[in-house]
Amino acid sequence: MPSLSSRVGAFTDSVIRRMTRINDSVPGSINLSQGFPDWRPPPAVMDRLAQVAHEGPHQYSTTWGAQNIREAIADKYGPGVGRRVDPDSQICVTCGGTEAMMAAVMTVCDPGDRVIVFSPFYENYGADALLSGARAVFVPLRPPSFTFDPGELERAFAAGARAIIVCNPSNPTGRVLGRDELATIADLARRYDAFVITDEVYEHIVFDDNEHVTMASLPGMAGRTICCNSLSKTYSMTGWRLGFLIGPAEVIEGARKVHDFLTVGAAAPLQEAAVVGLRQGPEYYAWLRDEYTRKRGILCAGLDAAALDYNRPQGTYFVMVDIARLLQDPRFAGMTDLDFCTWMIHEIGVAAVPGSSFFHDPVNNWVRLHFARADEVLAEAGRRLAGLAEYG
Repeated sequence: MPSLSSRVGAFTDSVIRRMTRINDSVPGSINLSQGFPDWRPPPAVMDRLAQVAHEGPHQYSTTWGAQNIREAIADKYGPGVGRRVDPDSQICVTCGGTEAMMAAVMTVCDPGDRVIVFSPFYENYGADALLSGARAVFVPLRPPSFTFDPGELERAFAAGARAIIVCNPSNPTGRVLGRDELATIADLARRYDAFVITDEVYEHIVFDDNEHVTMASLPGMAGRTICCNSLSKTYSMTGWRLGFLIGPAEVIEGARKVHDFLTVGAAAPLQEAAVVGLRQGPEYYAWLRDEYTRKRGILCAGLDAAALDYNRPQGTYFVMVDIARLLQDPRFAGMTDLDFCTWMIHEIGVAAVPGSSFFHDPVNNWVRLHFARADEVLAEAGRRLAGLAEYG
């Protein structure tokens, strides 16, 4: 058989989704690895989906998204950027945020171009760069607060970066970047003439006094920011695979061509039903924030009972847990974080993601948990995690 392309040997399958498969092989284990909610989308969306099942549309929509969903996206996101978003030239609907990110990188980067990625990072970003032929340049986020050093970031820009990927709120760290941090990134992007590709899928899941600010709203950033987003997390519909890009018309024109030949278009009936979600009022987003605030408290209480160190997330539904103390226990001698997560599924009955899948450098002492589960499931997971207190 002929050899495969070199690119497929440069990265692994998704470790996040691998942990779900391992978890599913162990009856009764609680999946806190792959972050999908275990409840339905809003009732109004479900009602509309039932209608669409009989009424349609069931054939191709416009490749870059049906007119009504692009108009709903434009109406929702215009206030956040402080100007009108043109649904006819500045939006492309994609098959999930994953495709949105891939299309964005392929649109603005040529093979060999440098793309800055903060580390730790959502695992897709490295693969996106490799698949597009670009070169990922990693800038560390320093734990436990997961902040970046402006000097390190400038050196990465000065080396000739074509773009930077910014996840805000951040998966996996749970950080919400402040206006000053965003301003630093924006200033460097303008100075070194680079694009900013943002992943903003957790925009409505922020806690306490933290505020999500979209990069495109900052002075001078409208013409160089490509926002990648999706409906998955906000409306609890990760399986619908509906995402979108918002950006300058010239960029979106290119991204639409890439998207056309990647997937042709997102599912037409799901687009139609999702319009109802995008038209939700502010009370829905307040409810969502309150729900996840409570769930964060339940999981964090379980981590406290286990005497584990963790970063209390400012946004998203993820918690990074430091397992350095546990790995010092002789019973875990020689274990990697992947080994530990596999052990935890079998012995504790809770699935986590090994943190090494998010870091560019060899980091072995973090795992990621999520709290997009029912309250009683999180409480039970907390009781099981408390059993880790005896180790280390």
